[in-house]
Amino acid sequence: MDLHIKNMVCARCISAVKDELVKHNLHPVSIDLGIVSVTEPEISDEVRKALSTRLQELGFELLDNSKAKVIDRIKSFIIDKIHHQQRLDLKVNWSDLISDKLHQDYNSLSSLFSSVEGITIEHYIISQKVERAKELIFYDEKNLSEIAFLLGYSSVQHLSTQFKKVTGQTPTQFKKLRYEGGARKPLDRV
Repeated sequence: MDLHIKNMVCARCISAVKDELVKHNLHPVSIDLGIVSVTEPEISDEVRKALSTRLQELGFELLDNSKAKVIDRIKSFIIDKIHHQQRLDLKVNWSDLISDKLHQDYNSLSSLFSSVEGITIEHYIISQKVERAKELIFYDEKNLSEIAFLLGYSSVQHLSTQFKKVTGQTPTQFKKLRYEGGARKPLDRV
């Protein structure tokens, strides 16, 4: 079973959460920032409530599974659109697309996403587009103009500006360093 925990930002957070899980007789299999997998298929309401209370005292928040599922649906939709579609429309209206896909008001989805993830949906979209650009640059199958077109950027300059803002380097610098490895991130870590 996975538990979603808000405000985990460092190794000490992971350690503190692990200690609390063990104190509540839960058996963590893996603990990452924001998500914990335990061996138990179910957690009683009593244990969940006690764990939630203790985590709040430590500055964390045990998230309701329904919130986590909505966040997962938003992320999956964005990843699918950016990483698995032929090309993004230049005039894509993400708020309408997300709202239509999840059948919920975009403002409430945006607010939920920001409160749980600590970044806006827009920032997440930009991060995913930059990761896709890294992939396309890394495999050297397309030039920057083609990459900008595929990702729905109005120009190579717009792509380059966002790329540098996210990575600290230009696409050209990234391309030169690609053989040194370690420049790309797994999608679930973006």
